[in-house]
Amino acid sequence: MHTAWEEAGWEQLGDGVARRRMPGWDETIGVIAGTTGVMIVDTGATLRDGAELRRTIRGVLGRDVTHVALTHPHFDHVLGTAAFAGVEVFGAAGLGDLLRRGKDALRHDAVRHGVDRDAAAEAADLLVAPHHHVHGQLTVELGDRQVLLANVGPGHTAHDLAVLVPGRQGAPEIVFCGDLVEESGEPQAGPDALPQQWPGALDRLLALGGEDAVYVPGHGAVVDAAFVHAQRDALAARFGVAPAP
Repeated sequence: MHTAWEEAGWEQLGDGVARRRMPGWDETIGVIAGTTGVMIVDTGATLRDGAELRRTIRGVLGRDVTHVALTHPHFDHVLGTAAFAGVEVFGAAGLGDLLRRGKDALRHDAVRHGVDRDAAAEAADLLVAPHHHVHGQLTVELGDRQVLLANVGPGHTAHDLAVLVPGRQGAPEIVFCGDLVEESGEPQAGPDALPQQWPGALDRLLALGGEDAVYVPGHGAVVDAAFVHAQRDALAARFGVAPAP
């Protein structure tokens, strides 16, 4: 029997936790539901994406998103944020300033990757910067559950945020990794990546989740700690960084 999440096109990862791989750029969107709050992890590539995500989450839960966590500043993960009006937005320290001064670059990047020009311009013009800046770790209360936001970067970008959902009743912890981890292809190191520091970011990510956690990449299928270790070592070899001790 399918769950309500699966019937709505999402993959259920645990009690009150699900994710969706979006069409087009295959970016992962996460949702974490507590008794008094609902957090979405990333918001899609356009306002239309964000609005559709908001509708489907409301359709499953019967209530609205209250918190947004942005894992990093790439168009396919942030441009839907304005569709979540009135919601508390969280990001790694420095993300807000980057988004405010980099709207034109974000719009150009979206168009270059195939987003409709008008849709990209609208989303960039209305882009919502984080209200809450995560320097180290920050716990967010969603009623009967706590979510830990951790600034584990830099790596894929200068502003990489991971989201840890503690397990319930013996279930494993779930870590939303953003694009620090990718499964559907080789991790993408663009001009804003800090490749020398990326393996260290994965060390911090693994320390956060532990060996038994479920790791949710920014693109691709859910993986385990062994996959993250292997990707860490591959990145270290690719960028000439010393292997993990």
